[in-house]
Amino acid sequence: MEQYVIKGGNPLVGEVDIAGAKNAALAILSAAIMTDETILIENLPDVRDINVLLEAISEIGAQVERIDKSTVKINGSTIGNLSVDYEFIKKIRASYYLLGALLGKYKHAEVPLPGGCNIGSRPIDQHLKGFRALGADVDICHGAIVAKAENLHGSHIFLDVVSVGATINIMMAASMAAGRTIIENAAREPHVVDVANFLNSMGANIKGAGTDVIRIRGVETLHRTEYSIIPDQIEAGTFMFAAAATRGDVTVRNVIPKHLEATTAKLEEIGCEVEEFDDAVRVRAPHVLHRTHVKTLPYPGYPTDMQPQIAVTLALAEGTSIVTESIFENRFKYADELSRMGANIKVEGNSAIIDGVRKLTGARVSAPDLRAGAALVIAGLAAEGVTVVDDIVYIQRGYENFEEKLRSLGAEIERVSSEKEIQKFRLRVG
Repeated sequence: MEQYVIKGGNPLVGEVDIAGAKNAALAILSAAIMTDETILIENLPDVRDINVLLEAISEIGAQVERIDKSTVKINGSTIGNLSVDYEFIKKIRASYYLLGALLGKYKHAEVPLPGGCNIGSRPIDQHLKGFRALGADVDICHGAIVAKAENLHGSHIFLDVVSVGATINIMMAASMAAGRTIIENAAREPHVVDVANFLNSMGANIKGAGTDVIRIRGVETLHRTEYSIIPDQIEAGTFMFAAAATRGDVTVRNVIPKHLEATTAKLEEIGCEVEEFDDAVRVRAPHVLHRTHVKTLPYPGYPTDMQPQIAVTLALAEGTSIVTESIFENRFKYADELSRMGANIKVEGNSAIIDGVRKLTGARVSAPDLRAGAALVIAGLAAEGVTVVDDIVYIQRGYENFEEKLRSLGAEIERVSSEKEIQKFRLRVG
């Protein structure tokens, strides 16, 4: 099991390039099998979740050719198996997007109930509701979702809750359903728009993505395309908060500033200086940071995937802050780990009350999930002394070359795999 070992106390300074959006890429890779022609996808992030999904796509018979770490060709004409193996699903939740893709193209899909990070209940009832509205028979048998239809037809679907996954899955299936589909109370996240744009580039007819009403007119077939994935707003936000927590000066490049508005607003609110460019954002934290309150909400609200990162930063800000989590009920598991580093954080229900402290101190902590793991790395970068972060496999699920990018900004961080290597690092950094 690998760990990150970090010597904190250095402000992060410099420029960092952001990879393609993991959450967009997972859905787009799934949608790529919906045509029998070859699809070229660029700006893929080179992270574990992407590699696992590409394995799953290859396993059902599609041709997958990795051109380089950020480019792949996919041809779905050779798919011979409409049942996805549990070994892939248990590793990444987003492989449920193969449901919408296979159902849309073949009118039949079998996908095990999903796994992924344990950050709380993420029911898929809205996905199933949407598939049934399109005319599919959907059952759960032996731990798998089995969806079948003679033909799919358009429908008017109102989502009971805003769900990114359900919006994307229904959108994919409806793209090849006869007639017109309307999805109301649809998710508006940038990666929903990116998936819609990708499907449209394949010949789908989708309008309204980015609003809460999406209109789809089904088509019989989709065709080849070449497509580049949008930058990852969560990776960008993570580096922005790393700059803030370490009192640094970081320019985050290859971003769409519009997608970062909720994050930018909170950084400015706590005392950071944020400068926006066409495709970059510069974050400086020259002064003591201030308290604030934040509540996670669906886009364009403050993203749940940025909640642990702001909490770590507020742990070092003056005053008492409250962070309220309205999306997932189990997203504060990092609080005990942060307390080991000297943070004053108390969780009550779906809120964390944070009394800022002057400094954090290095400790051995464990990453409970992807975003919390990245947040604990930020805490280690800001802390006095040496921090060891265990279970970094979670972090590798969603961040490309994380330690290399941090080192390019002046961080002292290494990936190690033994106690001996940890001790060598401690001796080297004094």
